[in-house]
Amino acid sequence: MCFSALRERVFRLKNLPAGEIATPLRRCLSTFDITLLGVGHMIGAGIYVLTGSVVRNTAGPSIILSFLLAGFASLLSALCYAEFGARFPKAGSAYTYTYVGVGELWAFVIGWNIILEHMLGAAAVARSWSGYLDSLLGNVISNSTIARTGHLHEASSFFGDYPDLLAFLLIVLVAFFVALGSKVSTNFNSFLTILNIGIVVIVVFYGITFADFSLWSGVDEKGNSRFFPYGVSGMFAGAASCFFAYIGFDGLATAGEEAKDPARSIPIATFSSMTIVTLSYVLMSASLTLMIPYNMVHPTAAFSDAFTMRGAEFASYAVSVGALFGMTTSLVGGMFALPRCVFSMADDGLLFSSLASVNPKTQVPTQALLIFGFLTAIIALLFDITTLVEFLSIGTLLAYSIVSACVIVLRYQPAYNVDEGQFDNGGKLRFSIPFCGFLDKLQPGHSIYYGMSVMIASMFFSGLGFSSGYLYGTVLCQIFLLVNIALIILSFLFICAHYPNNTPLDFKVPLVPLIPALSLLINTLMMVHLAWITWLRLVVWMSIGFVIYFGYGIHHSKEEVQDAEKFSKSSTYESVVSGVVAGAGTTSP
Repeated sequence: MCFSALRERVFRLKNLPAGEIATPLRRCLSTFDITLLGVGHMIGAGIYVLTGSVVRNTAGPSIILSFLLAGFASLLSALCYAEFGARFPKAGSAYTYTYVGVGELWAFVIGWNIILEHMLGAAAVARSWSGYLDSLLGNVISNSTIARTGHLHEASSFFGDYPDLLAFLLIVLVAFFVALGSKVSTNFNSFLTILNIGIVVIVVFYGITFADFSLWSGVDEKGNSRFFPYGVSGMFAGAASCFFAYIGFDGLATAGEEAKDPARSIPIATFSSMTIVTLSYVLMSASLTLMIPYNMVHPTAAFSDAFTMRGAEFASYAVSVGALFGMTTSLVGGMFALPRCVFSMADDGLLFSSLASVNPKTQVPTQALLIFGFLTAIIALLFDITTLVEFLSIGTLLAYSIVSACVIVLRYQPAYNVDEGQFDNGGKLRFSIPFCGFLDKLQPGHSIYYGMSVMIASMFFSGLGFSSGYLYGTVLCQIFLLVNIALIILSFLFICAHYPNNTPLDFKVPLVPLIPALSLLINTLMMVHLAWITWLRLVVWMSIGFVIYFGYGIHHSKEEVQDAEKFSKSSTYESVVSGVVAGAGTTSP
């Protein structure tokens, strides 16, 4: 296979007509159901799993700013998701949005990473759930397990202190419950989420009564700021870890195929759940870091342990019960989204077709749930929660970044105006750029890909420069950093020099390309602050994924059937704009 033919195949777009909502799944979820699904998923993961570990090991009290930064970045990404939800009301979250925007290979990269993100997230939540229950019972579970099996982490620092059989069984139980059907699982989730919100309110107001503001001010015995004990870089690293807490709103998009009115429900549910959750994160983390010093925070049972240290035993038990409620809803949300992501990829032919089978009675992709649920349970059984938290976030950040990029790409493609019977000026340059006459010869919208490529690469290298201290390094390092910043600005201005299209949508991201570009920049800055082990995880997982894609997916993709007709001739203007009419955008370079 020649390179050009391979390139056309891996960057082919999903043919998804605008307004297409046919689905083998049951459309039974209201806006309220989807909002509480997102709240339950995000609150459990963010508050009870991440907070203790990030406060103690990464950010200290500045976790408040970490959550705010992660929340702001997520809000920018949520705007982009909302536009795609209005444009393509199908399931698959960032995966489908990328497939119709920039092509099959990038869609596979995103979908494959989101699957692992849901698996790791559910495993981390289950491990933390077990830790809270163990704390509530006076460490009976851990002590008895270690007495029988010994210390598991002696084999590797990645493993937990002991095989967590309770976490394993919990995931199996939740997977079974989710298999009963989407309405059953969401009703259960809604009930527990409302209870959990009530616990959050109690914890915040009662915790503030123990507030010691000296824990935030001045310096400690080592001369470090008490609020920024790990420096500003620690706050950024904390934001990168905390970003995982917002993976729940990606899960909202996976519910698009079961929403009664996805074009309306997904945007409303996204913004409502984001507001509730961010406020909860900030208030809960403030309450925790004002109660006890950051270096005394328990990494898995942070809030219950904090109240115990302050002598509030009753509050400690209440928090543990609330934490169990919250993490249960998070597990339900994660296990709800996981098989639906697998189903979307398998239904498109990129994963094995058997994973797309749907139970005719419950209308749930049970085989995907069984296989990936079992793998999740194994991860929860063996791996340490700190390791799981370190592995998280990069897939989410990568997915949200590409969705933001897709918004820019699709906004600057030609769109067909039915009333006028012709294409608009989308993707055409507003004026000729000196010494760049070759741009006038490109198909409308094609040059946007080059501008986006330069912008993303420059953002990545600029982020590396800031995280590595290039600003204070040698003159050569400073020049390297300044050149990349200049390229970001120039590529942004280059994109602005094109006409956007006039495609009518129920919701559009305002100030394009500014808001999606800002989302890209913040996400990139957080990605470069992630630990090296996270990037290693990405390499290993993607290596497995590429074997599956190039060995199976590229040959069995549904778009492969249409490939000969679509791409047999050289890419012409007519072939590009026909893709726009189909709602897919244009071919990728």
